[in-house]
Amino acid sequence: MTAGWRVGIDIGGTFTDVVAADGAGGALRIAKVATTPGEPLRGLAAALAAVGLGWEDVAELVHGTTMVTNAMVEGRLARVALVATRGFADVLDIARASRRHLYRLDLPPRPAPDVPDGLKFEVGGRMDAAGAEVAAPAPADLAALPGAIAAAGAGAVAVALLHSYANPDHERKVAAALAGRVPFLSLSHAISPEAREYERTATTVLNAAVMPMVARYMDRLTAAVPARTRVQLFHSAGGMIAPALVRERPLALALSGPAAGAAAAAAVARDLGLAQAISFDMGGTTTDVCLIRDGAVEVSSNRAIAGRPIRQPIAAIETIGAGGGSIVALLAGGLAVGPASAGADPGPACYGLGGTAATIADADLVLGYLDPARPLGGRIHLRPEAARQALAPVAAALGRDIEATALGVVEVAHALMARALRRVSVDRGIDARDCALIAFGGAGPMHACGLADATGIGRIVVPAASGAFSALGCTTATARHVRQHTLRLASRGWSEEGFARRCRAVEAETLAALSGEQEAGGAGARLERVALVRYAGQSGTVEVALGEDRSAAAIGAGFRAAHRRLYGFATGEEWILEALRVTASRPRPGPAPAGGCTGARRNLTLTPASCRFDGAGARAVPRHWRSDLDPGARLAGPRLIVDDWSTTVVAPGFAVAATAAGHLLVEREGRP
Repeated sequence: MTAGWRVGIDIGGTFTDVVAADGAGGALRIAKVATTPGEPLRGLAAALAAVGLGWEDVAELVHGTTMVTNAMVEGRLARVALVATRGFADVLDIARASRRHLYRLDLPPRPAPDVPDGLKFEVGGRMDAAGAEVAAPAPADLAALPGAIAAAGAGAVAVALLHSYANPDHERKVAAALAGRVPFLSLSHAISPEAREYERTATTVLNAAVMPMVARYMDRLTAAVPARTRVQLFHSAGGMIAPALVRERPLALALSGPAAGAAAAAAVARDLGLAQAISFDMGGTTTDVCLIRDGAVEVSSNRAIAGRPIRQPIAAIETIGAGGGSIVALLAGGLAVGPASAGADPGPACYGLGGTAATIADADLVLGYLDPARPLGGRIHLRPEAARQALAPVAAALGRDIEATALGVVEVAHALMARALRRVSVDRGIDARDCALIAFGGAGPMHACGLADATGIGRIVVPAASGAFSALGCTTATARHVRQHTLRLASRGWSEEGFARRCRAVEAETLAALSGEQEAGGAGARLERVALVRYAGQSGTVEVALGEDRSAAAIGAGFRAAHRRLYGFATGEEWILEALRVTASRPRPGPAPAGGCTGARRNLTLTPASCRFDGAGARAVPRHWRSDLDPGARLAGPRLIVDDWSTTVVAPGFAVAATAAGHLLVEREGRP
């Protein structure tokens, strides 16, 4: 077997996708296997076997994983002790005044705090907001801390002291007192060096809560992989990270897999010259959408997963429970789709693996979008009768036929997706109609036209290797690290020298993380700097890209222009540079994987499908092998374009053309 393969693996909730490229950047090997919940290493080995490789053949492995996100959603978190400044141990209980359910007083306003009363510990001492020491920690507090935490039985410790983002000296003293006495330690000045005590504390606690689980996985992974294989993981800010850093910052793996897909979509947007695009990743369990502007993934520093705030740079991905395996239910208000999923076991009813609940995949099969004569991924034989049986009770309750019910399921799913898409576009001052939709994942290309109709989008890109696109994003990943620090520098009395000094400190920290990647043969690092600016008295910030000119006049002009674009106005009032975000990246050495991933021409005639797109009834729709499409040739819809892993539905009113790179361009007919 040829040595030196570069492999990307994305472990999703339903399927595990794998893409392998040889070291010379030749043609790719692509496969899908069922995810093995609870046994990720067995899933990795099965994914390698599906592309004809063993560990001894792999020079580099980069993989994305949902383990951290799933642990947060399912509440599988370690017991965490919180060390806080005296008087501030209840910050997680106090939280914010906002409620998850504004009009449901019978429901809890927010998730229960992740630190119960018996695991809260306080130390004396105080820093002010500028980082000046008001009082030093009492030596007696520090001496008593290790024993008290050990007696409480905590599995990990989070330290979040007041204003440690401005001066971490007190947190370092606590860390020194705990050194060698606790197995896992998370410090807020290292995890989230930013203002807002609640969000910073919550982020630090979450990082500690997933430390034991991730450390066990890293131990098993490094033991299973040969020493010659370089292992990296894809992190949530859009790059790869070494296992040693993952142990310190495991929360960086939240949204790991979706971030890989968004990063790959950004590369496609750059290649095609798309100024604005939205990635649309629909898999078996979830749908993820993300705004891509000027070829870069939008990054946010304020996110929430499972109702828990995360204050660190992370790809601004909106995730909803609407994937191919999302279960259909009939509630008092009508049809509901997700977030419960059939997952990999038993899977949708049409897979014939024991599932009985109706899912989106069952509706797709009933509507004719999936071909029952062709095994899905070469492995799963679809069963139309099982899909109809699963939908029948829902149809009977609605008093409609099964086909009409399947159309309703798809329409509800598209409405949910459209809502998420507007959150990443309209809510950020972007008209979704001006964006291209980059559709991938096992089900994304099948639902792209429906989502485009629901949002007014007129152009869709189905990239090469769309069925395993997040795994492809892992193979093309670069070493990339992001750090964001609170600065709070006011425009009044601006000091260019003082700002430059603070910039250099954040840059040095970011570059230090990058240098630990040890990527032999890589070129010099590239630095990108973004200022987060707000008016005095304003809560939210606006991102301003920093160039060579870092004067108050240049930053102020950039801030006002961005504020006007987002909110429709800007004033000449005083502003404050709240935080600085620095991204350090290094190009990957060697050639990139080949782009053409459609496979050899089949030259086989596929039977037409009987499809339904609306209430007008069934119509005969031609099917085409994706690999048989000639670049540039334009085909009017309706059409079904199929490959081994997915189906692209070209709905009525759209047309499709293939590019030389293997992408499909689907556009609304009549579009100039």
